[in-house]
Amino acid sequence: MGSRVRETARYLFELFCEVSPGDQAKDAYIVKKYPESYRNEEELKNIPKFTFPCELERSFIQHYSFVLTSVDSKYTFCFCRYDPKANTSFVFLSHLPWHDIFYKLLNCIANLVNSPESRELVSFLEACRIRPPMPGHTLKITYNAGLSVFSCQSPDNKLPSIPENCNLTEYFSAIDTKCMAGLWAALLHERRVAIVASKPSRLSACVQAANATLFPMTWQHIFIPILPKHLIDYLAAPMPYLIGVPRTVKEMTQGSELADVVILDVDANKLDTPFNDLETLPPELVSDTVSRAFLRALVCLIGGYRDAIRIEKGQLITFNPEAFVKTRKNMQPFLNKILQSQIFQQFIDERLELLNSGRGFNDEFEVECNNYADKLNTGSGQRLKQQYRDWAKNVKKEGGAFFKNVKNKASPAVQSAVKTGEEM
Repeated sequence: MGSRVRETARYLFELFCEVSPGDQAKDAYIVKKYPESYRNEEELKNIPKFTFPCELERSFIQHYSFVLTSVDSKYTFCFCRYDPKANTSFVFLSHLPWHDIFYKLLNCIANLVNSPESRELVSFLEACRIRPPMPGHTLKITYNAGLSVFSCQSPDNKLPSIPENCNLTEYFSAIDTKCMAGLWAALLHERRVAIVASKPSRLSACVQAANATLFPMTWQHIFIPILPKHLIDYLAAPMPYLIGVPRTVKEMTQGSELADVVILDVDANKLDTPFNDLETLPPELVSDTVSRAFLRALVCLIGGYRDAIRIEKGQLITFNPEAFVKTRKNMQPFLNKILQSQIFQQFIDERLELLNSGRGFNDEFEVECNNYADKLNTGSGQRLKQQYRDWAKNVKKEGGAFFKNVKNKASPAVQSAVKTGEEM
């Protein structure tokens, strides 16, 4: 069947619209659209249903995506930004799978609409509806009588990377390597796969990222990043599928309907499968290659934690959340977010306990951290080692009583550090 992505795109986007969720008396509907001349009735009918596949939580802004499939099996990618204050979603339809660019563009539009220059929206959309730039080239859009500029770089032909790719970043922060490897094996075996999550933003990101792990191959079966409740019967389809299921929609199903479905629960970081797909892969692949790829991705995400370790002579070794956030300038919002996650709190807790007890550590994660630091020529690994040696040497002079006192203090120190990070 080949790629589901169209080889060429005439415009950066096909349609922009604002969608309301409706109410008890009225279904979701399109409030306005640009261009007004857009006449694909099938897409116009489906956009509201997919934009609001279920009731959204009205406490924070959400970015999420879905796809519409044409009769020739090609995808139209749909990018959404839900604003709880307005209780509407801005939506872009495009033939380009450029999630990061369109999410930035949606944020720009939201800022424009909520500014004194809101009347400039149509002229801004006119300026955006151009032929897309070549891979790796800069997209530059001038608006507001030349006083404002939106600029970003179009994706190149390289593999998606973290943190630049928002879908992969979300996926790696939510799911551990064991679940990822199991899901990847299930996709290779073309199983019926359902990914379940409470938030549409996390759900669609994980589905899109899971699909991306098949590159250079393409998923050729049913693909629905977010399943609207009116399409719940798709979960009973006998053919392979990869479907993102909102938790509220999942709760409407009977357990027997999903008896032989591979289910990834994103919120619980749990994979349920009736198959042994992972065990059927070559041992040398399962044993190291896949896990190491995921491990290296985690190094890119959180390996900078070592630059946030604070070692002072005769003092308890601590973790500085503010310094940690500064280690990856291009992904600070994500690092602020991961500071609040239990898995990261536990990771830091364990690292500090090992350091403060005098045991230290040198596992595979630290080996990859050293390799990454050498690649960037930062020298952070050697610097931390030397600081720790000096600290430990000083402690030994003071006697073993220091280690005994420290052992009971490590966890509260970590909890305090993480709390500081949460309040940033």
